[in-house]
This record gives sequence, structure tokens and C-alpha cells, in this order.
Amino acid sequence: MSQNPVAPVNSPATPPSEVREKYDALVEQIRTHRDAYYQQDAPLISDADYDALFRELQRIEGQYPILAGQDSPTAEVGGEVSAAFSPVVHASRMYSLEDVFSLEELGAWLTRAQANALRLHPDTPVGWLCEVKIDGLALNLTYRGGKLVRAATRGDGTTGEDVTHNALTIAEIPHELSGTGWPEEFEVRGEVFIGTEDFNAYNAALIAQGKAPLANPRNAAAGSLRQKDPEQTAKRPLRMFVHGLGRNAGLGIANQSQGYELMASWGLPVSPYSRVVTSIDEVNDFITEHGAKRHELVHDIDGIVIKVDDLATQEQLGYTSRVPRWAVAYKYPPEEVQTRLLDIAVQVGRTGRVTPFGIMEPVLVAGSTVARATLHNQEVVKAKNVMIGDTVILRKAGDVIPEIVGPVLALREGNEENLREFTMPTHCPSCGQPLAPAKEGDVDIRCLNAQNCPVQLTERIAYLGSRNALDIEALGYEAAAALTSGPGEDPAGQGGLVLPAGPGPLRNEAELFGLKDRLEDLAKVRVWREKRSKGEGTGKFELVPYFFTRGTAAKPPAPTKMTLKLFDELEKAKEQPLWRVLVALSIRHVGPNASRALATRYGSMQALLEVVDAPGASQELAQIDSVGSIIADAVVDWFAVHWHRQIVESWAAAGVKMRDEVDDSVVKHLQGLAIVVTGTLQGFSRDTAKEAIIVRGGKATGSVSKKTDFLVAGEAAGSKLDKAHSLGVPVLDEHGFSILLDQGPDAARAAALGQTEGE
Repeated sequence: MSQNPVAPVNSPATPPSEVREKYDALVEQIRTHRDAYYQQDAPLISDADYDALFRELQRIEGQYPILAGQDSPTAEVGGEVSAAFSPVVHASRMYSLEDVFSLEELGAWLTRAQANALRLHPDTPVGWLCEVKIDGLALNLTYRGGKLVRAATRGDGTTGEDVTHNALTIAEIPHELSGTGWPEEFEVRGEVFIGTEDFNAYNAALIAQGKAPLANPRNAAAGSLRQKDPEQTAKRPLRMFVHGLGRNAGLGIANQSQGYELMASWGLPVSPYSRVVTSIDEVNDFITEHGAKRHELVHDIDGIVIKVDDLATQEQLGYTSRVPRWAVAYKYPPEEVQTRLLDIAVQVGRTGRVTPFGIMEPVLVAGSTVARATLHNQEVVKAKNVMIGDTVILRKAGDVIPEIVGPVLALREGNEENLREFTMPTHCPSCGQPLAPAKEGDVDIRCLNAQNCPVQLTERIAYLGSRNALDIEALGYEAAAALTSGPGEDPAGQGGLVLPAGPGPLRNEAELFGLKDRLEDLAKVRVWREKRSKGEGTGKFELVPYFFTRGTAAKPPAPTKMTLKLFDELEKAKEQPLWRVLVALSIRHVGPNASRALATRYGSMQALLEVVDAPGASQELAQIDSVGSIIADAVVDWFAVHWHRQIVESWAAAGVKMRDEVDDSVVKHLQGLAIVVTGTLQGFSRDTAKEAIIVRGGKATGSVSKKTDFLVAGEAAGSKLDKAHSLGVPVLDEHGFSILLDQGPDAARAAALGQTEGE
């Protein structure tokens, strides 16, 4: 029952009937969604939508406090105890966290908390303990005499579920503490999660077996820990980081961060992503830093938790019925939302791969509006059990292509007549040729008409102009589509892109470097692009044509500024190194790393062709680092096609450089070393740093492992730096990298050692 005084009938605090009805409906909705999230591990709406409902409930209660009783969801910790597990009463209560969704809200909270803390301790500066908010399942561990005696979920904060047998299968949770100094009995709080790489690998294995993938790491972790059979829990790649203490009498520490140091010394898995700062500006810096590298961390995060570090101040600030007054969670913009899947179509890629993609009701996710998302291939569509008309979970992580995670199955009931299954087409939507796997056993369906398929040509032309290949800025997708699709018509309704209708003036890649001699053909082509309307001042856009040439009956066609820029960049592209030429050929599986390896090994296209044409070519190529048997076979197969050879011959005749200049003065003193470059360097781009390593015989790799010999860390190095430190990999700054290049690994190790000692 509510403890608020009863308001007079005509008081402004008395809510109108329509507000009361809305409030009651919101309470019912929130309780339904809490049960789905905490008990069923199968949420019906996204976190962002739930947060919006909860904030609306708080708004109404703020306007009409009479509605805010003790049984309101705003006064409760989410979650209840399932009948499938034995109940456990926590020695000290577990709480939720107050959420804020903007830096302005956060600043107001921090200012208020800081004022209260200084009022309590005027002479003690406030330290803020900042840590990432793991998107997992809260778990409470109880140790007695240094041994784990119980593991329980948070439940309603007072009573949780006994999941001890399942928790014992998590390798990172010590059954017995190491070190000394732990109390006779104490509680440790933390979060159980599945790491991003582990989650992706586990889902890939499920899809390969024809099974439905797990929806997201949080639900997967929660469902795994709450399995009735511990053997099933043990099959899931669960991990845990601890981030708090419950009952902990006798520790003799002043700050929570000191507690983290103690727990780490006892063998408990403390999160590596925390820092104590002393100002609000530094809190904001921590948020910005980890927002930029959130996808490089070992697990998903949805925000940053900020706590008053001083334990005495925490105790004096106290708690509401639901949250501590000394901690807050800043939530990043949501990267997972729900929307309706309107249709599934297919697109053809540059190597002929035909990929299904979802067409959805547009929705805002990760700061941008998304209406399309990948579904990878027909087997993934089947394994994910996605149907057209479903409400689906959409995920967009940073710059990663938006992906449909899966359907919200609970919302299908009663909507079956509006759903239909996706059927993969049997013929290419671009050229009409039959679709088939390239080889027996391939999951991907492909259009094998590579030479004459208009969309494949467009995709290849756009790709060879990209930064990964010949880096021709004026040859983006719009220009590539226009050059390969004939006279451009007003593409109203096509999103500003001219879809290939073929044939255009550019019938294959072999003709690319001869475009400047074909101005008559280019006169027929135009690129339709969006341009802000003049004088509108309202952000409106219009489609306007960009012509390749202009002329009249009296004057021959002359290239426009855009075309002159394209011609100029094509001339510059002729001087690109061999590895970029190899990338530009769109050989299946051959990206920058394999191309660099091939160019370094052979130095010229002619030398590579001599190997490709010789018996045992695949076996020789497969021995090269970063190549292997799959790429080796792809290279041999590509050069066996006559029209592919014509592209190389035509480019060479046009002046494209097919041989790298070899500097014999460069010492190969990095032979056999694996080196990772991360962050921003002042004197090197990412490509020039890799080339500097490769030309000296080293291997430029992308991930840190025990086999890594050096990590070169520039500004904003991210999680790779953390991993290098944890594995004992020598870390070089830019000066140390220069020493490595000029003097070799021994001198660089000395520089790394000196750098470490100076930190």
C-alpha cells in the first residue's frame, strides 16, 4: 500500500482518470517486460524501449506523487525468484542503478552527489570510481573460510536464486581464494557474461549445425547460468568480472578501488576497465574514451558506472528503496532495438555472392536511422528462424553493418497469418543466370556469370576505387554504377543511386584506364546525387545530375571538373604498389594482408604469373604466411580465366605499375616476427606502418596473442594494449617503433623495457 498521504479530491495532486488509466497500463506493461527479461531471459522489447516506459512512469509519479506506492516498479529492484531454483536471502541487499541518458543529466547527478559528499566530508576531495557497465547477469558469491559456499542471482535484491552448481563450472570463479587477508565470510558482487568473440564463435557453430543462434550475449549468459543441468551450463563460454562487495566486515579498507586490488590478489576476476578520477571532466573523458573503443573490449557494454569511491561516504549517502545514492549508470545510445521486418530481398556482391538482407520499418539505432540489415546467407535466415512480418531484434555496433539478430518469438502468437517464409531466388536478380554454389559444399549461393553480370561489374569497379585497393576517391559507388549502367535516368525512388541496367561505357575492368580516350561515350552518362536545395534553409535535399562531359552541337564534349579529377586520380593509381593492384582485381578471399604477402614474396606480377602457371602452384603459394591453401587455390583459379588475364594485360599496357621497386639497402632484421600496430601514429599511416614491417621481413598482424613479438601502440591504442600487457608482449611507442625498424628487435626490446620502467 502507498505511504503517501491521501490527496483531497479536488487537489492538483489528484490524477485525472485518463492519467490513472495510463499509469496502471504502464505498471502492467513494465511488470510483463520485467518477467520476460529476468525470468524468461527472452525480452519482448529492447532495453531502450523499456527505459522509455520506465522514465515515463517516473515522470507521471513525479507529477502525481500519490501514485508512487511501495509496490511501484520504480521502488523495486527488477527480478523475482524462479520456482526452479532454491531461494537464497542475501546477507546484504543488492540494488539496481539509477540510469541517466545524457551528459547533462549525468553532470547534474554528479554535481548533486559531490555537494552531498563534501557536506559530509568537507576536507576530503571526492574520487569517482569509473568502470564499464557489463551487459550481463548480476551474481553474488559468498565465501566462507576462503571457500566458495554459494552463488546466487540478484533476484528482487533481497532474495535470489541458488545457482551454485552452475557457477562452479565458470573457470574464472575460484572455488578457493588465494593469498591472505580475506574475512571469514564475505560477499562478492559481479557480472556473468559471454565475451564477444566467444559469443560470435558459439553462434557460428550453432548455425553450422542448423540450430538457431543465441539472441544476444546478455540473454545467453542469463539463460546459461539458470540451466537446471550444470553440464549444459558448462558447455557455454561463460565468464565473470567482479565489481563490488556485499557484506565485508573486517576488510579495513577506505575505498572501493582498494577492495578491487584486494580481490585481485585473492584470485578473483576483477574487471580491467576501471579508473579512479577526481573531476567531472575526467568522468566525461572516461565515457568518451570507452565509447570510442567499446567494440574492442572483451565483452558487450551498454554504459559506464560511476561510483563515489570512498566507502564511508557511500554508507552515509545511503540508498533509496531501489538504487544507491552514491552510484549512477550513464547509458550509451542503444545499439539493439526492435522493428518490423517488411521483406527480405537479395543483393549480388563483387565476387557473385548473393546475400539476403532485411527491409525493415526504419528505426533509430546507434545514432543513425536504419532500414536495411544483413542476413548473411540463406542458411543463416533458416537457422535464425526469421520470417517476413516478424518483429525482429536489430543490432548495429559502431561502424559494423546492421544485422538482424533474430525474431521476438513471443510476439508471433496471434500474428501467424501475417508471416511468410523467405525463399532464396534460383536466378540472379541482375543478369537472370541460374544461381548455384561455386563449389560443392559451399554454403553461399553465387551468380557464376562474373564476366557479364552488371551488378557484379559495378561492385568490382566501386571496390577497386576504395581505400583498400587503388584508392581512387572520384570512383565511388555512384560513379561506378553510372559508368557501368549506360545513360542515366532520373532515379526517383532509388535512393539517389543509378541501378545498373547495362551495358554502360565501361564494360569490364580492362577498359578502366582508357576512359579518357572515350569522351563521346562518357557524354551519355550522368551521376545522380543528392544536393542541398539552395535557399531552403530547412535541410531539404534534391537529386541533381553530375555529368561526365558537357558539349553542344557546335562544340565537342569536354570533361567536367569531376571527370578531370577522375582522370587525374586514375593516372596516380598507376603508381600504386603491387599489393594494391592485386587487391583491385577482386580475387575471391584475397584482401590486403594476402596481397601484401604475395607482393613481398614475388615483387612483380610477372614473377607471380610464372609461379601460378607452374605445376604445384597452389602448394607453393600456400606456404606463404597470410596465404594458406584456400587463398592459394583462389589465386590459381582466378588467373586460369582468360578474361581475367586480359584485365592484367590491359592495365599493364596502360602503364599500371606491375613491379615493386626493391630497396636492397633495407635490412631484413624483422624476419619471422609478428608485429601488431594499433592506435594513431604521427609519422605513419596504418598502411605505411604495415609496409615498413613487411619490407623488413616481418609479419603485420591484426590481433594480439602469445605469438605476438611486439605491439606498436599509438594514441587511443584501446584493448589491444591491455591484452599486450596481460600477455607480457613488449609494447613500443612510435619512437620505439622507429628503433625497431632501424636497429632491429634487440634494440627495440631494450627500448620497450626502458619505456615500461619509466611508466
